[in-house]
Amino acid sequence: MFARTAITKFKHMKPTTDFEVIIIGGSYSGLSAAMALGRSLRNTLIIDAGKPCNRQTPHSHNFLTQDGSTPQEITEIARKQVAKYDTVKFYHGTAIGGKKVEGGFDIKTSGGDIFHTKKLILATGIKDLMPSIEGFTECWGISVVHCPYCHGYEIRNKKTAIMANGDTAIHLASLVNNLSKDITILTEGEKTFEDQQLQKLSKHGIKILEKEISAIEHEAGYMKNIHFKDGSRETFEAAYAAIPFEQNAIPVELGCKLTENGYIEVGPMGKTSVDGVLACGDNSYMMRSVATAVYSGNMAGAVINHELTQEGF
Repeated sequence: MFARTAITKFKHMKPTTDFEVIIIGGSYSGLSAAMALGRSLRNTLIIDAGKPCNRQTPHSHNFLTQDGSTPQEITEIARKQVAKYDTVKFYHGTAIGGKKVEGGFDIKTSGGDIFHTKKLILATGIKDLMPSIEGFTECWGISVVHCPYCHGYEIRNKKTAIMANGDTAIHLASLVNNLSKDITILTEGEKTFEDQQLQKLSKHGIKILEKEISAIEHEAGYMKNIHFKDGSRETFEAAYAAIPFEQNAIPVELGCKLTENGYIEVGPMGKTSVDGVLACGDNSYMMRSVATAVYSGNMAGAVINHELTQEGF
């Protein structure tokens, strides 16, 4: 296909090539930023390894015009459309390092190439840190999900677990309560709810289990039972889970400030604490959705183009 051919051909170009903008990450936010820049004739490079965090999710939802499409289908359409803009090039590989130099930034790849750019967009996403629960990773994005807006409608009215504790569990329970009337919170140990929170859970018939999980029994990622360390098990059809994540190393290496929750700190226009560096998508927005990624990427592309315009006008 056209986009893949462009990636393969471009990978072998000389590593000394300079760009106006490099985008690290070629999923929804990165491609959206690239489209804005391509339409402004900016010499742009997308560096992407082709391993998005939602690659095993069966269908993507809550994104207008693409509701129900697979993540790969949306990405392929986006790549083909972005590839039509001649000033946008693709590099299939992993960015492993970045440093601020005179006139911009140098980005190093795992293939040993070094590219220079005036401006940098971080569309690096985040890496979910899977718990040591057998079967969890295989179910992630299929029957164990993170977002009621992205997946809640599809698992509505099912027997549902919420794998969280404290305020996070309360937040998820309040949203899921409108989608299912059979909800159990699995706290993975002693519960940490305040009295008022316990009253709300009781009012809505939401149960609490303080047992620790040992495994998720599933079939091709679709949950059947949850097994506990005390030897018991309970049938569930779906679960919401709040799990930790880590940032790509490059934002930290460049000195970008992080929020207390671990996201890249950005202003309303996507600007980070480092001049010339913008961030978009999951690495800087708590609302992890395709729609948010596309919006924030488009904004980042427009802001970078404006900076380049003002500097050269």
